[in-house]
Amino acid sequence: MPDLPVERGRRPEDYEFQIITVPPRTSVGQVRAHLTEEAEYGRWELARTRRYLGGGKKVWMRRRIIRVRSTLGDPSGL
Repeated sequence: MPDLPVERGRRPEDYEFQIITVPPRTSVGQVRAHLTEEAEYGRWELARTRRYLGGGKKVWMRRRIIRVRSTLGDPSGL
């Protein structure tokens, strides 16, 4: 996906993205509750929103991918 919303100095590979499509007749309260739940429990943050003609919306959520390196050393040397 080109043109992904990332922080300055970061690459799109540093993030995991989730795109949520909101139907036109969904209330603001329902959307807010769903996005709040995703942010609190899934550790997602709002990256971008887009409204379309007809009332539909798309919301891009992102979260950083944490890469962990082993501190135990070379396991083949045991």
